[in-house]
Amino acid sequence: MATTAPGTTRSDRRRDEPTLNGWGAFAAVILFLAGTFSFLYGLAAVLNDKVVTVGGGGGVIIADFTTWGWVHMVIGVIMVAVAMGLIAVKGWARWTAIFVAMLNAILQIGVITAFPIWALIVIALDVTIIYQLTANWDRRD
Repeated sequence: MATTAPGTTRSDRRRDEPTLNGWGAFAAVILFLAGTFSFLYGLAAVLNDKVVTVGGGGGVIIADFTTWGWVHMVIGVIMVAVAMGLIAVKGWARWTAIFVAMLNAILQIGVITAFPIWALIVIALDVTIIYQLTANWDRRD
């Protein structure tokens, strides 16, 4: 039979456990979407780097499209995994999500010359994730 500490009930103990609130769920879903988009962009860049250029746009700032494709695929997989951790309310997931979103926003600067509107949209998504995970931080976490 399970026992509880003197003076506490099971409902008190459950109330102290971290839960996924609306803003945390929002950040997890957006992180999942951003990770999926990043992975798909990376896959397109690796398979055929001619399809990821916009019009007569320039190339990437550092390296080439194939390299950036692999980087975005790895970051995308990590973002999706961290989003699953946020949904499962794991303690490591919040700080990791903030770090990965920040890293993804920085990586978009490398490809901003190739497709600036897409890079700015992804940066806006990453900033939204960071905001939701920091401004709406539950004190019990």
